[in-house]
Amino acid sequence: MIEVKGLSKAYGELEALREVSFSIERGEIVGFLGPNGAGKSTTMKILTGYLPQSAGSVSVDGKDIGEDSLSVRARIGYLPESTPLYTEMLVYDYLAYVAQIRAITKSEIHDRILETTRLCGLEERLGQEIGTLSKGYRQRVGLAQALLHRPDILILDEPTSGLDPNQIVEIRNLIKSLGEERTIILSTHNLPEVMATCNRMLIVHNGALVADGTPAELQAREEENPRVRLVVRGATGDDIDKLRDLEGVEAVDAGVTVEDGATAFEVSAVRGRDARPALLELVSNQGWELVEIHRLVLDLEGIFRKLTKDV
Repeated sequence: MIEVKGLSKAYGELEALREVSFSIERGEIVGFLGPNGAGKSTTMKILTGYLPQSAGSVSVDGKDIGEDSLSVRARIGYLPESTPLYTEMLVYDYLAYVAQIRAITKSEIHDRILETTRLCGLEERLGQEIGTLSKGYRQRVGLAQALLHRPDILILDEPTSGLDPNQIVEIRNLIKSLGEERTIILSTHNLPEVMATCNRMLIVHNGALVADGTPAELQAREEENPRVRLVVRGATGDDIDKLRDLEGVEAVDAGVTVEDGATAFEVSAVRGRDARPALLELVSNQGWELVEIHRLVLDLEGIFRKLTKDV
């Protein structure tokens, strides 16, 4: 449904995006994840037609956003990080104003507002001034304006930013229910947000795409290249070459002295190999005392930190 190829964006000498490519199928809820300044909001603004790209292409069902911008944008609902609400207006009046901008016919506006506010849990707030609403309800108004024209695609940029825990749960549940009939892209730096809401993750760092897959797929890839923590007595940091020479071992971090004079090593295996049998054999042959040996497989938080760490 959405096809992004070689997307790049530069602000003078600053490269905000560098040849980002991905595709999203109809009905997916995709988390676009990365630390602050990674290029998330820039990507969202390009996808919605708010910003032009420096290079690359974006298409929706084969329609290029640069060549057929109005047609593509008509299929997208967008909730930016800072929702542009007119706080002095009533909720109903604001949504009626947005409906006119979206070219919804006058005869449809009332029913469309009722339909959308029912979906977003706003029915009882229609006569309330936006400025008097809690932040959670303001986010619901922002979602409602993004949904009024019944878009196929919903793009949400940090939709739970600044909300309290109860409001966060409410908005997450709302997003999941909306995803039953729409394609949703959720841009955030919050990993728990993605884990609770999305069925696929795109991770960006320094303007580049560094991972693409379901949470299970990302963890499976990590398990294919496991690290092992080995703690022994009788070995020193000078014995590191014996570990590095083992078949199936890719790298070994320098030994660190830990409690009771033992030495700890972190060993990275060749992808798809388990280094533990060879390590145990070496320990036995060298006469070292084994204190500890276990795999260091990262959880999703660890994977995210690993992928987005500046070296």
